[in-house]
Parts: sequence; structure tokens; C-alpha cells
Amino acid sequence: MTQEFDYDLIIIGAGVGGHGAALHATSCGLKTAIVEAAEMGGTCVNRGCIPSKALLAASGKVRDLQNTHHLKTLGIQLDNVAYDRQVISAHASNIVTKIRGDMTNSLKRLGVDIITGWGQVAGNQKVTVKTEKGEENFTAKDIILAPGSVPFVPPGIEIDGKTVFTSDDALKLDWLPPWVAIIGSGYIGLEFSDIYTALGCEITMIEALDRLMPTFDPDIAKIAQRVLIQSRDIETKVGKLAMKVVPGSPVIIELADAKTKEIEEVLEVDACLVATGRIPYTKDLGLDSVGVETDRRGFIPVNSKMAVLSSGEPVPNLWSIGDATGKMMLAHTASAQGITVVENICGRYREVDYLSIPAAAFTHPEISYVGMTELAAKDLGQEQGFEVASVRTYFKGNSKAIAEGETDGVAKVIYRKDTGELLGVHIIGLHASDLIQEAANAIAKKQSVNELSFNVHTHPTLSEVLDEAFKRATVH
Repeated sequence: MTQEFDYDLIIIGAGVGGHGAALHATSCGLKTAIVEAAEMGGTCVNRGCIPSKALLAASGKVRDLQNTHHLKTLGIQLDNVAYDRQVISAHASNIVTKIRGDMTNSLKRLGVDIITGWGQVAGNQKVTVKTEKGEENFTAKDIILAPGSVPFVPPGIEIDGKTVFTSDDALKLDWLPPWVAIIGSGYIGLEFSDIYTALGCEITMIEALDRLMPTFDPDIAKIAQRVLIQSRDIETKVGKLAMKVVPGSPVIIELADAKTKEIEEVLEVDACLVATGRIPYTKDLGLDSVGVETDRRGFIPVNSKMAVLSSGEPVPNLWSIGDATGKMMLAHTASAQGITVVENICGRYREVDYLSIPAAAFTHPEISYVGMTELAAKDLGQEQGFEVASVRTYFKGNSKAIAEGETDGVAKVIYRKDTGELLGVHIIGLHASDLIQEAANAIAKKQSVNELSFNVHTHPTLSEVLDEAFKRATVH
């Protein structure tokens, strides 16, 4: 580093992406600072992946222990399963505190300066931080923006944080409403329906689009609907728009036809969780000081190297990662983007391969996917002149799943007919979030089902679900 800069790299935002970038930057010898206005760990650690997985782990065990029919088939008899809501809630918050502390300590140990305050770009290679002591100014050879995202609340919905709330408040598990309306059937809505029903709540799930779980592969969504919704205390309202939601006791929800916008019914429920996705937290970042405009949805425009763009051209030494870029709103995507930026800063050209990044919903059973949907693969095939095929294998034929008594599930493998290249894998079933990694690694290496069919899998394990699929898909 030349003496003209305070730091080689300043990162604004200490979520999983910013943290990962800081760790990689120090391993590459860059003098690094990270700026954070709120808590270390961002959404994932404080209001997302980590506390939700803690709640899902506890509620999932309650569900298992209450499933007397399943336990009896294994020769186990239990009476009167009880749980303590406050202890479950404390379990989640204790894990958050621990991981947040671990992240802070790892940065301090590596010599990363942690600056507390609101950071913004103040011109080329300049950062201003509004702290309790006032404004502080820093210079850096490179700057990474990692401001993250916040829950999206559609117009007409009033939040009070008690009876009408987003996932941010739901994770505190302050109370268990007898009847909860969940607006949205994406992974957040699905995970919370899993938690709430396991703990005895009734659910009404409201989806504006014309099918439940619209972002999932249709074959997976069909099974998920049977296993995760129809078998539980969940009623669904599809093609319905929550035009107005008023907090209180009860919560009043005006439901309209999504196409005509005409009010069709009024629901009165105990609570309403708004799980309608997330939007970038990109206001007040000082982007105008370097001539950058966000797109109409508020995302920061970036190129394949994660350089921030102004009128389509890279802004020198300015990068952005994570939810604010609108690529894939996943913690591990942000982390991969952060490492990519540091590599590019160090002169080692790198891009993020989004097709090989897996995603998962941690329901019981889990859902996971990587790569393309069958429809997207067929569209690409039509464009580039190749045919697409798919095969399915079922957990009910897997020895380990049979031994566990957990045979609901399917793996769907999508591939090119000519070369056998793996294009996408979608799984619902026991430990789907762990199983998907093998497929993600294969897609990253552009492997064919022919190659994959010769890999040896441990017997008896759930991994043989994919082994069987690859063997079935082999192109001769």
C-alpha cells in the first residue's frame, strides 16, 4: 500500500458478505477496515438464516416427537411432549450472540479495523462514517459496498411489530398466535409455516400468484404442497392479494382477486406475518458522489466482476456485493461475491458462477436446488440447439430413507441430451440441503451425468438418491 491511502480496502457493511471479503482481503495482505452501523453479521446472523435455523431445529424436534404414528413404526412410544416457547426463543438468540461474537473476534484477531457508524461513499476512493463522535473521513484504494437488504412490505399493509410483522420480528418468537396468516409462499413463508404448525398454530397462507411456491420447480412444489401444506393445519388462498392489513386484535386482512383487484373476503386472524421478499438497503450510501444511480428497484448495478457501474461503465475502485446487487439474495452468494472482488482487486480475474450456487429451504423435509429449472434449461436448449432431458429418483426407494422412516421426497436431475452436462438439480426430502452440494460442485465443473454415474457413494446413505439419478440419466 502506498502511504496516500488510509487503507487498501474499506468494506461498508459487516454482513456475511462483508465479513468474508475482509477475511480474504487480510489473507491477501490488504490493510482492511469494515464499517457497520448496526450488528456484526448483518441479516443472516441476526435476523435471517441463523436464528431461523435454530427455531426450525427446535420446532422440528417437537414435530418429530409429536408424530406418534411415525415413532410407533420405529418401536418408540412417548407421552405428553411439551416445550417451552421462551427457552426455544432464547436458544435462537443465544446462538446469534455467540456467532456475532465469533465474527467480531475473527476480524480483530486478523487486524481488521472495525469502524462503528453509518458509512457512505464521499467521492472517488473516499469514505465518510457518521459515528457517535461525529463524522470521520477515510481514504481507501478500493471500496466495497455491502449494505444488504430489508423485508419488503407491500403498500396497504401496516406493520406494528406485534400482531402484523415481518420475519425480523417473527424470529423473536415473542408469542405463538393461535391463528397466523402468512402472506407469501416463498422459502420464508414456508419455513415459518413449518415452525408455527409444529408449535400448534393454525396457518392461512396467502399467495398473490396463481400457484403456491412459484419460485420452486413445479414438480418439487407439487410434492411440497402435499407434504408441507396439505398434511398440516394450513389453509391456502392462491391468486389472492392482501390489499389492506390492519394490526390489532383481531388483525383485519382485506383479500382481493389478484387480477381484478376486487375485494372478495375479509379475514380476521390473531397475527399476520408478511413474507413478501426483501428489498435492497441502498439509500444514503453517497452513490451520487460518484455518479451512480440504483435501478428502479433500488439495486446497485454491477458487472460480472462485481464492479459498480455508472451509465454502464465501471466506476474505478468501487465494488458492490450481496443482496444490494440483486443477483441471488443468499448469504453464501454474498460471500462468494466478496471473495471474487478481492481476487479482482489483486489482479486475478474472477467472476461468480451463479448457476453453481445452491439454495435451500430448511423445512421438514428440506427443499434444495441448484442450476436451472427444467423450463429455463429447455429455453436455453432451444436458443442454442440442444435437447434437454430430466430424470427423477424417489426417496421411497432409498435404503437409508426407509430405515429412517422418512421416505417422502424426490430428486430431479436436468441435463443435456447430447453431452450429458448437468444443468440443474432439485430435491425435496430428508437432508436435501446437504445432498445438493454434490450437484453444485458438479455444475461448477460442468460435469456430465456420464462422469457422475461412476462416482462411488457410501451405502446405505441418502446420497445414493443422486447416485441413482445420475446412473439413470447416463447418455449412451
